[in-house]
Amino acid sequence: MDSTSQRHFSFEFFPPRTEEGIAKLDVAHAKLAKLGPDFFSLTYGAGGSTKQGTRDLVIKYLKEGSNMAPHLSFGGTSEDEVRELLNEYKEAGATRLVALRGDMPSGGGSRVHHRYANELVEFVRKETGDHFHIDVACYPEIHPEAKSYAQDVAFFKQKVDAGASSAITQYFYNPDAYFRFVDYCADQGITIPIVPGIMPITNYESLARFSKNCGAEIPQWLARRLEDFGNDSEALRTFGVDVVTELCDDLLEGGAPGLHFYSMNVSKTVTEIWNNLSLSERR
Repeated sequence: MDSTSQRHFSFEFFPPRTEEGIAKLDVAHAKLAKLGPDFFSLTYGAGGSTKQGTRDLVIKYLKEGSNMAPHLSFGGTSEDEVRELLNEYKEAGATRLVALRGDMPSGGGSRVHHRYANELVEFVRKETGDHFHIDVACYPEIHPEAKSYAQDVAFFKQKVDAGASSAITQYFYNPDAYFRFVDYCADQGITIPIVPGIMPITNYESLARFSKNCGAEIPQWLARRLEDFGNDSEALRTFGVDVVTELCDDLLEGGAPGLHFYSMNVSKTVTEIWNNLSLSERR
């Protein structure tokens, strides 16, 4: 982690499944684009379930002048389909990808073979050389399927050795988890930038449910405070903005090479955090 290099700030979207959702995302994208992020990423859905929606929105926003980083996985997608997507993204002007293992489509059964992210990184490098900056995922609090901390970092290193350019973490609320993870990775020879993933706090129940599924820890003090807000959603959101702003400030002061915001397709909360941190001037 090199605190002297240029920092990068980005936002993540997911492809809506309705026309109304797409219209709302268009508004959020337009507002967040004015902040001048380095790129937007766009998720892919379990088993490539939103592959077409991801492709269409990526190309649309590229035409509008945004730097787009589509998510990509082998989950439910053949090599020929991935190759076709890579060619389309290149032709449209994309220069960045987020390579993930992804989830298999439901109903695949045990006969379906997982294609891991390091295999995808290798495939992209073989097909496109150094055209794409490739981001991969990593987990400061460890992937929920990992047997150990050391094993999880070893899997991360496979992705790095395959040609990953940088990494984006799962979200977390304990900065020490991030800094100790980065130090451990450095000890294992991992030197690519590791950018913290940042999840705004707007709804405690949904955050708790999602965190349980993905293995992200909500510290007890924070969980108790969020519970106390009950149905006062605006007070909870305001408190959440303060908490996440402080988290981001600690990360940047500690040398994090940027921040990647999981926007949930909404501009208001992440814009407040962005402005609190003066990120447009903080590169």
